Parts: sequence; C-alpha cells; structure tokens
Amino acid sequence: MTFFGSDTFERRRAAACKFLAANHLRAVIIGPGPEFEYLTGTQIDTHERLSAIVLTDEGNATVVLPSTDAGSFPSDDPALIPIGWRDGEDPYEIVYKLIASPADSATPPIIGLGSTLTADHVLALQRYPFKTCLAQDALSSLFMVKDDDEIAQLAQAAEAIDRVHALVPSLLTPGITERAVADALHTAILEEHTAVDFIIVGSGPNGANPHHDFSDRIIEAGDIVVVDIGGTIASGYHSDCTRTYLVEGAPGSQEQLDAYKVLLQAQQAACDAARPGMRAEELDAVARNIISEHGYGEWFTHRIGHGIGLAGHEPPFLVTGNDLVLDEGMVFSIEPGIYKPGSWGMRIEDIVHLQADGAHALNTRPKTLQPHPRDTPKI
Repeated sequence: MTFFGSDTFERRRAAACKFLAANHLRAVIIGPGPEFEYLTGTQIDTHERLSAIVLTDEGNATVVLPSTDAGSFPSDDPALIPIGWRDGEDPYEIVYKLIASPADSATPPIIGLGSTLTADHVLALQRYPFKTCLAQDALSSLFMVKDDDEIAQLAQAAEAIDRVHALVPSLLTPGITERAVADALHTAILEEHTAVDFIIVGSGPNGANPHHDFSDRIIEAGDIVVVDIGGTIASGYHSDCTRTYLVEGAPGSQEQLDAYKVLLQAQQAACDAARPGMRAEELDAVARNIISEHGYGEWFTHRIGHGIGLAGHEPPFLVTGNDLVLDEGMVFSIEPGIYKPGSWGMRIEDIVHLQADGAHALNTRPKTLQPHPRDTPKI
C-alpha cells in the first residue's frame, strides 16, 4: 500500500529513465531505502539477500527480490511486476540479463548503483562487464528537486515538528533533567508523527556537542539549551528543526548573548541569500563568513545544511568544497551553530524550500534567545 497513487511512481520512473538516456547510462540498480521508496512507494527489507529495482534507458522497470518476499511485495502498481529468485540461484545474473545487450561487446555500458547497496552486492555486480557509478549522482536532480506532492508533505512535516517545539518552553524548567524533557518530547513527536527520528536536548556544556542526544544532567536556571528534534510522518517524509532556548530564572552571560546575536544574523543572512543558481558552498560561506568575522569561526564545526525528504539527511549537502548548483524545488536545512567546547552551544535550524525568488522557510517558530511563548502543553 503506497501513500501516493501508482501514477505518481510511474511518472517518477519514466523521468528516471529519461535521465539515464540523457546521461548515457544503460541502467540503474537501486536497493531498498529512500531511493527505492521514491521510485516504488514501497519499503522492503529482505535482510542480506539482494533486492533492487532495475531501471533501463529503454524505459523498463523491474523489481528483483527473493521469492520468499515476492508475495509480500505490493501488487497495486500494474507497471511494476517483481521477479523472484530462489536461494541457490544467482540474483546478479538475473540483473545482468535485464541490462545486457549484444552491443555491449564493443563498449561496456555504464550502470548506476544505488547508495544503499552494500559492499557485497556492489562487488558481486562489478564482476560483470560494465562500468559503475553512483546512481545518486546520475539522477541527482530527480531526487533533489521535489515535486508538488513532496513539497506538501515536507510542509506538513515542518508544521508537525513546529507544534512539538511549541511545547518546549513549558518543559524547560529548572530542576528537570534532559532525559525527562526528551521523554516528554518523544511522546509529543509521536502525537504528530508516526515515528521519532531523533531527539537532542543539550543543556549547558552538553550543548557544545552538536550530536549530543540527552543525559541525566539537571537543567539549571539561565542554561542555554539546544533542542533539535525530528520525526517521520505517514507519507515517509521527515521533519527536522532546531531551536536554542534560554531557561527562565537567570539571564544568559554576555558572551552567550553576543554569540547568539551573531548566530541569528548568520542564519538569517543565509536564508535571505539562497537563490537558484548559486553553489552549495557559496551558501555555506554566507553564514560561515559572518560567524568567522566575529571571531567564532573555530566554534562552527559542521556544514550549514543538508537536503531532506524520504531520508532525514540527503543531498544537497551545503558544505565547503561542494560546487553543486542549487536548483528551484530543492528542500534543505539552513542550520549554522556555534559551540564553545566544554561550556555551551547554540544552533538555529529551518527547513527551507528553494523557489525562484529565494528560500521560503517551512518552519515558523520564534528564534529569539529568550523564553519563547509558552503554549498549553498536550502531554
């Protein structure tokens, strides 16, 4: 059972096949994961056995999977009929025969391999006479540029996580532990999503670790607290949003207030600067240069953002050295941070939809470093 109609996935597969022909690839082999789900509307897990959708430049789409799982593969897509293989058969030979052509004797064809195929499958496929590349690169614009249905789902996901963030000020009271806050957020995320992806509650020195999750540390009055949360909604699309909070009862230090002012300036400047046609590294530099010019450069230790869709982290990655040109329809995070080792950390993150006139934020919660308006908690 898929969230969208089968016509949506037929259209996506047809577009993928056109990309293959335009980029001189014979085929792509996509294993289970977000790329597979994007093309089929289906999540499958066949453990160590090979499962993949094979798309060719001639427009053919075939799912190869173990016979033990073929019966459970959704059959409501008439254009996608699975081929099952039994233990003892060579599934790679089946895939090869779907791709091979007599014309290949002169020039080995180029095959794109999905990013979730594990090394055992990749090495087995590379025994055959074709060249391989990363399908994610060959079909990059297909995966990264979201269609209207995807934009609508990502907007719903952003609204859902915003409703969870609205509860955070009522939870951040002196004397509570990070773990207790995280437990409450877990419940709240599940009220708005079908699954919890991650919860970060980093108070005081724990906030200086960008990927801290939560601990038994007791939150104190005046603490700076990084809250980064995300979940999955029914369609499979993800949310992700970070806000930094000041716990009531004591003011933040002047150092923290000054740093946050710079961080907010950098995040807003990047949101304002984003345009189709600029390179990913250029957008990263907008925020990074502001933070560096104010003396905090060594405390900004990660990229400015990442794409989001059926995966929580996916291309485009907005990072130094990535010359990828940003395109209208991409959806990604803008999330600079400043982290003073052993003392405190802060990060602001919005998911934005890149349109012709710039980036439009899907998240709308306040960004000021003060106790945010307390909404009535539902937990």
